[in-house]
Amino acid sequence: MTAYEEMHSGNLYNCSDEELLNVQRECLERLYDFNATRPSEADKRKQLMEQMFAELGADCYIEPPFHANWGGKHVHFGKGIYANFNLTMVDDTHIYVGDHTMFGPNVTVATAGHPIVPHLRENVTQFNMPVHIGRNVWIGAGAIILPGITIGDNTVIGAGSVVTKDVPANVIAVGNPCRVLREINDHDKEYYYKNRRIESK
Repeated sequence: MTAYEEMHSGNLYNCSDEELLNVQRECLERLYDFNATRPSEADKRKQLMEQMFAELGADCYIEPPFHANWGGKHVHFGKGIYANFNLTMVDDTHIYVGDHTMFGPNVTVATAGHPIVPHLRENVTQFNMPVHIGRNVWIGAGAIILPGITIGDNTVIGAGSVVTKDVPANVIAVGNPCRVLREINDHDKEYYYKNRRIESK
């Protein structure tokens, strides 16, 4: 197994491998260019994202700065995804995000972990587990999603939550550790915020 294959296997591996670092450096150069764009350079941002990402659907927007260990190389975006400032994707392995998902500012999605036993960390070892985020998910500001997590379609993750376990579809989940608060219900379909009613159009 090559170092690159090992990185995606879920096994412990040495993340200081020179071959891996060379490829990673190229990815980070493109990420640097993306973050250096001006607000008026929307076309340039789009072109860079198409080069950076594993998959990129139509009408995706990321507000710089964007941070990613591999510059987005292992990030799979569906269509219509919006990310506010300081989205961090620790994309040492694959992150899958469904259509029309939204990220608030300062969200972190991590695939990389390190062993608890100290001597293994001294040897620069880590392991990576993919993250799956469904369609129409809203992830609130400052949320942290840990390696190996799956979040179901239409779910809302509250601001500041730390997601340590899978979250099902069609729920509101909040807290540290993040827990399901309730299902999305008929009241949510009528009111968008407290007593503010959604006007039919």
